[in-house]
Amino acid sequence: MTPLAGALALAPRVRAEADRIERERRLTPELVQAMAAAGVFRLLVPRALGGLEVEPTTFVTTVEALAEADGSAGWCAMIAATSAVIAAYLAEDVAREIYGRPDVVTGGAFAPQGTATVVQGGYRVRGRWAFGSGCESCHWLMGGTVVTDGGRTRALPSGAPDPRLMLFPAGEARVIDTWTVSGLRGTGSHDFTVEDVFVPAGRSISLVTDRPRASGALYAFPVFGLLATGIASVALGIGRRALDEVTTLAGAKTPALGRRLLRERPMIQVRVAEAEAALGSARAFLLETIDAAWTAAGREGAIPLALRARLRLAATASALGAARAVDAAYEAGGASSIYATSALQRCFRDVHALTQHMLVAPATLELVGRVLLGVETDVGML
Repeated sequence: MTPLAGALALAPRVRAEADRIERERRLTPELVQAMAAAGVFRLLVPRALGGLEVEPTTFVTTVEALAEADGSAGWCAMIAATSAVIAAYLAEDVAREIYGRPDVVTGGAFAPQGTATVVQGGYRVRGRWAFGSGCESCHWLMGGTVVTDGGRTRALPSGAPDPRLMLFPAGEARVIDTWTVSGLRGTGSHDFTVEDVFVPAGRSISLVTDRPRASGALYAFPVFGLLATGIASVALGIGRRALDEVTTLAGAKTPALGRRLLRERPMIQVRVAEAEAALGSARAFLLETIDAAWTAAGREGAIPLALRARLRLAATASALGAARAVDAAYEAGGASSIYATSALQRCFRDVHALTQHMLVAPATLELVGRVLLGVETDVGML
């Protein structure tokens, strides 16, 4: 069974558990096991380590299918899958230690909100990280750190700190219940913290200065680019769900004081058509750009800067386009959309939580615009 087929097969179960996921603010353990069995968390792990090493288009469509069933499930799948791309950067023995078991779930936060002090054989790490999506289901966690060596901060040539990811067993971390939010409630994106944990040098990487050890076109993709496309795929799935929901509602609802079904109103017809165009355009732009980047990666073993910038642009545009489609569906649903029993209100909350992520927020457009216009800029995040 292909990963997409596996996700589609899981979708009815995900929908059935959506209310429980929302209420408990995490995926159910049973669903996590089912997703692991379907290979969802190993989409981007190298084949040499037992992973699937799928093409980015397969990654996007698989996550999209789960997000259409439930935004939080799609998000957790995306985070675990993109976190696991770290396997391609680790020495084989370390990668097998972490990713050797087929049901392993990894997650964490890339932001350098911790500190790592160089000691013999590795680092002493402490820190508290926000937005640890799915952390309660993880076997291993990772946190970004600023490294100090002999009292001095390790820096890049630009003078900025060289952020380094530290990987540690989830049992060495403490989860702090902070995830009381408007949207994507079921992701369980709590804070987590460690105090003076030893991390061997081999379980640390820099996404800025290190290069993948694994070969293959997939690992020519920048990690932040893969993460951004994953976020966009969740948005596209949520958008698809919203449009399907409003289509069903429009065929059954007669607004108060009205005589015609919602679908018979010209204004609704126009809004739904515009929303379909916005969602379809966003999806086509993303897949077209991914295909171009995949071709370059396979042919040249690298993706040129202009195309990496376009990949980030497509991800941001897709997320924002999907949000516009959800907004149109939510508005077309009228007062029905505000009820907790309506999937439209959950889609609305989920997609607008998603668009706050820094990798697809409107500020991304400034970074991409500078590259497109040939203005000197820091391209480390591309």
